[in-house]
Parts: sequence; structure tokens; C-alpha cells
Amino acid sequence: MNQTELDGLITLIKGEMIMNNYQDELLVETTVTYAIEFKGKVFVIENVPARVNPDTGENFFAPDTVERIQQIIFNAEEPKYFIETPVYDFV
Repeated sequence: MNQTELDGLITLIKGEMIMNNYQDELLVETTVTYAIEFKGKVFVIENVPARVNPDTGENFFAPDTVERIQQIIFNAEEPKYFIETPVYDFV
């Protein structure tokens, strides 16, 4: 496994799995689909790079990835395509 160590944490090298030294947490680098509601609109962003815990499904994003997501939404960039989706009330 190709790893580097930084401040006691093993950092992920693209496409590999690692264990986080502090929590014995396995993280897999992959891409995910990210959905967010902003000002009454739902935005879906595909192929977002993330580190994912396969046990919990929790996603972790690098700061530059979060900045890019914000840039896409705040700048109202032209979408790749549109989708139609149903909305349900939980009650």
C-alpha cells in the first residue's frame, strides 16, 4: 500500500484504502453524488471526490472539494443535465 504519514495520520493516496491511526477507521477514496438544498432549490453534483467509511457510509471531503461545491452552486454554473424527482412529506 502506498502511504505517507503526516502528523501521526496516514493520509490516503488515490484509489487506495487506509486506516486512520486515531480511530482505526477505514476510509476508501472514491467519488460520490452529493445533494444539497440551497435557497429552496435542490442541487445534485455527481463525481465528487470523497473519502468514504465503508462501514458507516460517512463521507469526508477535502477543503478544496467543499470550495468547488460552493463555487458551482453560488455561481449558478450551467448544469450537465436536469432531473425530475418526487418530493414526499414524512408525516
